[in-house]
Amino acid sequence: MALQDERPPAAPGLASPLINGKLLIPPVRPGTVGRSRLTALLGDHSQRLAVVVAPAGWGKTTLLADWARRIAPAGGTAVAWLTLDDSDDEPHRFWTYLVSALRTASPALGGAALKALRVTEVDPLEVAVPTLLNDLEATTERHALVLDDYHVLRDRRIHEAVEFFLSYLPPSLRLVVASRLDPALPLARLRVGGELAEIRAAGLRFTGDEATGLVGGVAGDAFDTDGIAALVDRTEGWAAGIKLMALAIRAAPSPPASVDTLGGDERHVVDYLTSEVLDGLSAGHRDFLLRTSLLEQLCGPLCDAVLERADSQLALAELERADLFLVALDSQRFWYRYHRLFREALRRELLTVAPEAGPRLLGRAAGWHANAGDQEQAIRYLIAAGDQDGAAELLAAADDDFLARGAIGAYLRLGDSLDAETVRANPRLGISLASAAGLTGRLHRVAPLLDTAEAAITADTAPPAGWRSGHAAAMTLRAVYAQDGWTPEELLAMARRSVELEADPGTPGWVISRIALGSVLSGTGHHDDAARVLAQAVERAAVAGLPAFTRLQATGLLAIALSNRGDTERVRVLLRGVLPEVVAIEAELGDAAAPAVVFLRLAEGVVAHRDGHLIRARDLLLHAVDLAQITGHPTQVVRALVTLAELDLACGDRRAVSAALSEADEVARNGPVFPAVAAALAETRLRAGRSTTAVTRRAGGPAEPLTDREHSILRALRGPLSQREIGAELYLSMNTVKGYSKSLYRKLGVTSRAEAVQRGRDLGLI
Repeated sequence: MALQDERPPAAPGLASPLINGKLLIPPVRPGTVGRSRLTALLGDHSQRLAVVVAPAGWGKTTLLADWARRIAPAGGTAVAWLTLDDSDDEPHRFWTYLVSALRTASPALGGAALKALRVTEVDPLEVAVPTLLNDLEATTERHALVLDDYHVLRDRRIHEAVEFFLSYLPPSLRLVVASRLDPALPLARLRVGGELAEIRAAGLRFTGDEATGLVGGVAGDAFDTDGIAALVDRTEGWAAGIKLMALAIRAAPSPPASVDTLGGDERHVVDYLTSEVLDGLSAGHRDFLLRTSLLEQLCGPLCDAVLERADSQLALAELERADLFLVALDSQRFWYRYHRLFREALRRELLTVAPEAGPRLLGRAAGWHANAGDQEQAIRYLIAAGDQDGAAELLAAADDDFLARGAIGAYLRLGDSLDAETVRANPRLGISLASAAGLTGRLHRVAPLLDTAEAAITADTAPPAGWRSGHAAAMTLRAVYAQDGWTPEELLAMARRSVELEADPGTPGWVISRIALGSVLSGTGHHDDAARVLAQAVERAAVAGLPAFTRLQATGLLAIALSNRGDTERVRVLLRGVLPEVVAIEAELGDAAAPAVVFLRLAEGVVAHRDGHLIRARDLLLHAVDLAQITGHPTQVVRALVTLAELDLACGDRRAVSAALSEADEVARNGPVFPAVAAALAETRLRAGRSTTAVTRRAGGPAEPLTDREHSILRALRGPLSQREIGAELYLSMNTVKGYSKSLYRKLGVTSRAEAVQRGRDLGLI
């Protein structure tokens, strides 16, 4: 990956190009059967979550689309819609789509959250989700958000974040989830609390009256009352079975006999579909359906390219009119998709009649998407076609595109779809994937990817864009992201070797390697050398074309190195030149700008302290602590907390000193923390003395009742476990634990773990 763009540009917009059809409520076909007995269950806004759970073909989407288009708006609820697919199984992408869906119903919602989601390094739970919740809390309008096909999501971080979102969901929003399986959400807890509405397969079964309407819309009066009853009995009210049967029989001479041939489960219906429905089509339509079933979404130009024809848009329109399970994704009828059950049957039949056709058709689809600028979908089709090498080459070349769109998580997931041998054979791709892992917080994956990449680098290997040496890029990544298992001296040696290999001051790699070296030098106490190297990097950053994020980060590191040397005047000059840009980027991205500005705000607080402006200094340092916690880097958090404790110590606020040092100790246990910062913590703790651990007791209850999760966190805080270990005990990520802890502290009116435990005991909560 082109490491010169370590941070996405600070610009408004979305984290990646959106497929607008995923955000549209599916059209409701004329003659859709109204099901008031079910839509009534969806209308109770007092229940924060509604789930519609059933296997494929039970009419989940049709029911919700009818409710969303006709019934909910009439009741004063604005409905937003998101159709999920496998590519959404990544936190930043999922939340970008979710927020964008809400904005289709209410454009005033979620603007700040979308900007925060552009910053890949910041977990959505840190900024984007709380910001969205605040927006929803501030509105009195009623909204409902439908998440269709939720079962495609497997990433535990998404389920944890949605649970967190539900825990603090204000009355203005109701979440509606459609899934083939029970979603990984706290259904039992919500059910006991009367906050869950449920519609399952038993409730979705068509009654005789409903089936009469459904069959009549497809096959007219081909069935009498007895025929309808037999059909409902045979299919057990399964919507897809009823409709497929009606499609096949509308031209058959003996409907009752055909009913008797149909089994009640999905396998029998799919078999029946291929033998009766498809065989009844013209050869042209049948071939079109089979060969385009490989496509996730269809439009005329794409189908023309795949099938090498020129009339696909007309064919799609004809198939839609024939009611052959083709779903329009936009009001212009340009993009379509097949009903999933229908598509599965078509693909199975294609494998039977033309097994060799798949790779060729998928390759053409990949070419069409690549020419259209959609590299991500092109790579997906290449992988599906079995063209691992082609997918790897395109992925390696597209790293800048994914980075610029803030789609690093999607980049890493695509890399995971490739065979290990393919990644091993492409060291440039391995380095790019290691960078993606570091940027998205999967630090445990960085070192193995770099080990593989470096082992494959030869004299003929092209380095990542912007670098002279692949080895230099890999060692820089190790020094920045893969610190576990390496001593500070080894990290320093790697960073220095990387600087030696990057000898061209006109390249981004020259600058990035020096930023990494300066960071390690500062963390190991070599402040003079750090200031010298970082000054070189800052001077060349703009010339090398580095984005604002990286330039500001380098300047912040330099400010800290100068401050550690006691060179306050140079820090003051540095800040005067860069603070307007800091203000602008924070106004644009809010707290999501943390990775770029945390050190600059910290340095600003230090200068204010040295100038005697203690109130302003404390405000700045509290802000710097918040920013450091958002970045999640232990060294940054401990450095900020120690600096705050030093100010509080100077002001004589023993309780504040205790709170800051207690939190710093907690973070340091999670590590790793650079030696110079760990030494500063030990020194400040020694000067403060252990008497600062006393905590003032206060009367009264919490500001708000605690949730079940907050109670669990509070109980766990009593013991010796770190936040990471608490997360492991509760099957939550550390970021999720941090999210609940923030809310817990706010409700208890405390600022540290020790205070939270004491306050909980005072209130009888633990």
